Formats: sequence, C-alpha cells, structure tokens
Amino acid sequence: MQVLVRDNNVEQALRVLKKRMQREGIFREMRARESYEKPSEKRVREQAEAVRRHRKLEKKKMQREGLLPAPKKAVRTR
Repeated sequence: MQVLVRDNNVEQALRVLKKRMQREGIFREMRARESYEKPSEKRVREQAEAVRRHRKLEKKKMQREGLLPAPKKAVRTR
C-alpha cells in the first residue's frame, strides 16, 4: 500500500493511510492475530456477528417500509 506525501504534509498522508487500512480491514486483522482464537470461539464470534448484521438489515428494511419510525437526526451545534 502506498500513499503519496504532498507538500511535506505528513499528517494528511497519515490520515489517508489510516482510512485505506480501515477500509481494507487491516486493523481488524491485526487485532485478531494478536492472540490465538480457538475454533469454537471463532465460530461463536462469527455467528454473533452474522446475527447482528441480520438484525441491522431487518431494522433498516422495516424503517424503509414504514413499520418502524426513522431514526431521529442529531442536531449539530458548533
């Protein structure tokens, strides 16, 4: 992975690099490889993630169909 540094703006290049790494899932993979995860623990974790994804999709679907109220938008103050 390569990021260009323009006009000696290293902070901007770091932000771009972190965003790319986040998008590709490198941080999640690094955290997963920090320690060994038993196959049974991995199976339980993946099943829980699948349930969360399914519930989230169902909730969005119900909101689109009008069965649930849409989430309230937060008011930003500066």
